Amino acid sequence: MWLANQTLGGDFFLLGIFSQISHPGRLCLLIFSIFLMAVTWNITLILLIHIDSSLHTPMYFFISQLSLIDLTYICHCPQNLELFSAYHATHFRTPSSMYFYLQLGGAEYCLLAAMAYDRYVAICHPLRYSVLMSQRVCLLLASGCWFVGSGDGFMLTPITMTFPFCRSHEIHHFFCEVPAVLKLSCSDTSLYKIFMYLCCVIMLLIPVTVISASYYFIILTIHKMNSAEGRKKAFTTCSSHMTVVSLFYGAKDMMVSFFYTILTPVLNPIIYSFRNKDVTGALKKMLRIKFVLISWAH
Repeated sequence: MWLANQTLGGDFFLLGIFSQISHPGRLCLLIFSIFLMAVTWNITLILLIHIDSSLHTPMYFFISQLSLIDLTYICHCPQNLELFSAYHATHFRTPSSMYFYLQLGGAEYCLLAAMAYDRYVAICHPLRYSVLMSQRVCLLLASGCWFVGSGDGFMLTPITMTFPFCRSHEIHHFFCEVPAVLKLSCSDTSLYKIFMYLCCVIMLLIPVTVISASYYFIILTIHKMNSAEGRKKAFTTCSSHMTVVSLFYGAKDMMVSFFYTILTPVLNPIIYSFRNKDVTGALKKMLRIKFVLISWAH
């Protein structure tokens, strides 16, 4: 009977984390509205950065990569509104969902570090900025972020899915997170958990070290500035990035992860870009052009 009930990976059921609320339809409508805002704002930001030549800078290139990650997050995790409001479990192919979560998470860890390094070069070495943050360097950094994320997913997903699962296949989460899946295994996973957490520590330690070191030297440089306007500009640029970093690294449990994967893709374009004069100027320019074209068409 024990062998008959076990399976090697495959299909699982994700339970709606708000399945016990009295008005699931209202929650579904709210989350769908947030989903539409996140998709619209991130696509708009990516298009603006791609189209407007004034935004063809390393900082906005990395912001477009962040928007791409957020867009993928909101479209894949969750893949279905039923995960949040339905009274029944939702069937999922766990390996693909787990891989994308690990890939996107790992890529964003590294991308936030690359963005911190970009701010460090811009503030501490402004005269060498065009050389140290050339187009080639930016492409290499972005490719490296995606490569590290993919490596994390390719390494942990197959190992996780080789464990036998003989317990309930209902995962009390809204995406296939590795620890949530391991709880369903009927074999000893303690050694693998040590390995997994070691990988997580490394994935956290390197980006956090880069971010901390970058801001340490940024603060020293700002402290030496004689111009109050220069200090204000530097702090404004860095504050947006630090807000995004705080939101990302603050996601630890399921409810906070829900906040991150659903609300942060909406907040990031506002925090990092739409309050920026360059972005709002590019948006107004694009809207004016669209209005002129519509007027000519009529």
